[in-house]
Amino acid sequence: MKAIAGFLWWAAVFLSPVVREATLGNLDPVAVAVFDIPLFVVASAVAAFSVEAAALVSAGWTGVVAVGLAVYATITAEAGWGVLSMGAATAGSLIALCLVLLGRVPTGWIIRGPFAFRPAIPRSTAVTHVVSTFGQIVLFWGFFLAVIPFTVAFLEQRWAVVLPFPSFAAPVGVAVLVLASALGISSAVGMSTLGDGTPLPSAMPNQLVIAGPYRWIRNPMAAAGILQGAAVGVILQSWLVVAYAVAGSLVWNYVVRPLEEADLEERFGEEFRQYRDAVRCWVPRISRASSQER
Repeated sequence: MKAIAGFLWWAAVFLSPVVREATLGNLDPVAVAVFDIPLFVVASAVAAFSVEAAALVSAGWTGVVAVGLAVYATITAEAGWGVLSMGAATAGSLIALCLVLLGRVPTGWIIRGPFAFRPAIPRSTAVTHVVSTFGQIVLFWGFFLAVIPFTVAFLEQRWAVVLPFPSFAAPVGVAVLVLASALGISSAVGMSTLGDGTPLPSAMPNQLVIAGPYRWIRNPMAAAGILQGAAVGVILQSWLVVAYAVAGSLVWNYVVRPLEEADLEERFGEEFRQYRDAVRCWVPRISRASSQER
């Protein structure tokens, strides 16, 4: 797929001035093609036959081009769509490289080191966990809902890849942000006061919490975070920030959540399995798991 996409893109570059300007700016397409066609298109085609060296060359070259284009676009305000295209190609290349070298995508690496699942140290009162939880909220919200979105929105403007939003978008975004933040805070408080732990993987609750928002969906904090990210994107009128939130939801659902739920099942056994069967992950049922309320 990458080889075919690369071939079609180069055909469009040489046939369409609009595509050439949007993806390469004022770069000489012939000079770029001399390197990119063999190292991107041809190497990707060879890698499709599980040739490890070709997969390494293709992934490495794609990453270099993506970084180089990003620097070029940030300096010149040109080739922004090329940056996004090569960024997506880099992500695909890394996944393909893992499949060729390992036969799978090693999602388990995401919970190693400081992100490994470990129960919190039990406390006689919940005050310590609550304070720690609010410290986490300030740190993580500041980084994921302020630093990253504002950086992405700035680059979106600089790379000239802005798309229009309707005039009512910002007020709607503010309303969603407030509601999602309230959901996130109530979920965090419930976890730290009832679970004898924090939302942080390295200090997870010692008790299974199924009260408050957890009666309705199994991942209220994740749902809140995704909605917050999308809301910030709408407020900033940045489609890339909204896409960042959507990408985060996919990573959470298909990478983090299975690992987290496997850990919960191992620690809480039948209690968690009954809860998982009664309460949906993202969409609440009309009936609550009140009989399991803790």
